[in-house]
Amino acid sequence: KLYMRIGIDLDGVIFDSEKLYRIYSELYDIQDLKKNSLKNNKEIRFQDRYSWSDEETNGFVKKYHRKITEVSNFMPGAKDVISLLKEEGHTLIVITARGKLNKDLIPVTIQRLKDNNLDLFEKYYWGTDNKEEICKQEKIDLMIDDSNTNCQKIANSHIHTIYLKDAPSFDIKENEYLKVLYNWGEIYRYINEIEKDK
Repeated sequence: KLYMRIGIDLDGVIFDSEKLYRIYSELYDIQDLKKNSLKNNKEIRFQDRYSWSDEETNGFVKKYHRKITEVSNFMPGAKDVISLLKEEGHTLIVITARGKLNKDLIPVTIQRLKDNNLDLFEKYYWGTDNKEEICKQEKIDLMIDDSNTNCQKIANSHIHTIYLKDAPSFDIKENEYLKVLYNWGEIYRYINEIEKDK
């Protein structure tokens, strides 16, 4: 059996928080800011979707960041598949940008994982800008992320990468190292296929 070192992002991969960011950023733009600042709906980060000033961005973070972290659902199937992967002997490592804008989200996240029996990770990398470097450093065999930019960079380093795609996000061209998938069932199938190929 092949045991893999699997890197896993949090927002939009384990937690369905990206959908809530999309919803609340729209409400904030229309209701709080009373304007239409939408630039590009395909951008994954709310900071890139709107032409907000730093002050407006901080206002959104202050109002919604913690709330989204506390109430976002787990992605369908994430708990089951992550538990299975751990049971099967894979090493799981969280590699996330979460905590960069607000360090208070880290203990909240750790508690939510613990409460849901998902404190199954060997290591946590918080507030990460350069996921590709950490993947190399940790000898990651497979990274799961929902950012097309991160996925392309990581795949370019010849690390197998799953782009977990949401409807409004950018399309991406698959290659030997880069696979586009849409849910945790597909992720589990793909991991089993990689194992067979090795």
